[in-house]
Formats: sequence, C-alpha cells, structure tokens
Amino acid sequence: DFSGKPEHIEAICDSKPEVFAHNVETVPRIFKRIRPAFRYERSLDVITQGRKLGMVTKSNLILGMGETREEISEALRDLHEAGCDLITITQYLRPSERHLPVDRWVKPQEFVDLQNEADEIGFLGVMSGPLVRSSYRAGRLWATAMRKKGWEIPAELAHIESSGSTRQEASSLLAARS
Repeated sequence: DFSGKPEHIEAICDSKPEVFAHNVETVPRIFKRIRPAFRYERSLDVITQGRKLGMVTKSNLILGMGETREEISEALRDLHEAGCDLITITQYLRPSERHLPVDRWVKPQEFVDLQNEADEIGFLGVMSGPLVRSSYRAGRLWATAMRKKGWEIPAELAHIESSGSTRQEASSLLAARS
C-alpha cells in the first residue's frame, strides 16, 4: 500500500495502468489479525487516492475468515464510498496448516446475493464466487467499468468487452442445479 504515501501512488498512476488495484481482503474487525502490516482506513485511502488521480479502481474481499454478513455489507459500502469501481468477492482457501483455518464455507447463493448487493451499491463491475480470484476475468471487469463510465475502450482491447457476461461463477453453480 506504499504506506499510503501520495508520491508513491502518483508514481504508479503516472505509469497509466488500466486498473489501480489495492485489495482490502477483509472487514475492519478482523483486518489487523488477517493483514497485520496494513491498516483498513489507510487501505481505503489508497483506493481514494487512485480514484482522485483518474484511475479505474479495484479491490477484493475474501470470505470465510470470521467475518459476519453485516460486516461484509459494511466493507462493500466502505469500499464504494472510498471510490472503488470494481470488486471481486471470493472464498478463503487455507494455503497451509500454518495459515488461519477456514471459518466457514460460503454458499453459492450468498455469493449471488453479495453480487446483487454490490451492483445495487453502485460498483461498476462485480465478480463474486467461491473460485473467483482477485485477477479473475480482470479484462471483462475493466471493460464493464470503462463502458459504464462512458470512457473509450482502445481498439486493441475491444475484444475484451464482447467476451461474455461477468455474471457467472456462483450464479452458474446455482443455475446448473436447477
């Protein structure tokens, strides 16, 4: 998070990435335990700085580490208010025995509900599902945000926009069950 220093964030934005991403990952109550080297408010400020510099901004929430449903909603609102355009929401998968155990397995319907909630909050692009990862279908999310902002998609990247809907993963799991 570059310690939230504006000059470092400006240097990144000056290089003109397509998306300025900083993954918050979790909710305020358990943030320090999950991300001890970072601060929740500073992470939100990093996103705000990127947005003020004209960037399409993105973050990620990982579920199943001890957060409540209400806390997830609060974090989504915080991220949107901070200027986050794109959000990915995923299931925590414990990488090793040394890492935090999975607190709960999020059901596909909750991912669909969270996608709908994030859409209603006003995110320009949402990817939500148990196997979604932070960079999952990043091009599609970016193209969705560009279109919703009314910004031009460069010709060499136009194919990304027409590569299908971003509403899949958890919703497709549920549809397959019907």
